[in-house]
Amino acid sequence: MSTDQFACGTCGAMHSGPPLSFAAPAPDFWLPEMADDDACLLDSDLCVISGERFFIRGLIELPIWETGETFTWSMWVSLSRPNFTRAVDVWEHPGRESEPPYFGWLSNAIAGYEPTTLNLKTNVHTRPVGQLPYIELEPTVHPLAVDQRAGLTMDRVREIAAFHLHRLDP
Repeated sequence: MSTDQFACGTCGAMHSGPPLSFAAPAPDFWLPEMADDDACLLDSDLCVISGERFFIRGLIELPIWETGETFTWSMWVSLSRPNFTRAVDVWEHPGRESEPPYFGWLSNAIAGYEPTTLNLKTNVHTRPVGQLPYIELEPTVHPLAVDQRAGLTMDRVREIAAFHLHRLDP
């Protein structure tokens, strides 16, 4: 998180930041009661629902024009059973970044993007051990895919931050 401050476009107050990352705690398909089901798993990077749906956390990275920094959405992607199994098999193996990308579907609706981001096509690129995978969106005209290819201005980052910080307020 940045140590700078910005004037919030929502409330007019000064906030620290803007934050350069927002994260979804789970795929949108996860329900809290699933935590008690032995066929379900949710940890910081992997999710299984009813032993039939498989998800991995990754990063959608958006370059920021003025600063050279990166704004990041930490989101979940569904993978096929074979791709999920392979990702888990190589999770701790040096050299895993040489894996071919895994096709998946973005499994979070990111508020503020229309149409929904849920189920956008992706390729998940494994990175070296200790780094979350990179989520590459299919190059479409969807606003999130355009943001990934074209980048963001700091003004846009501030807009995103103001919107999401107030969505998170109790």
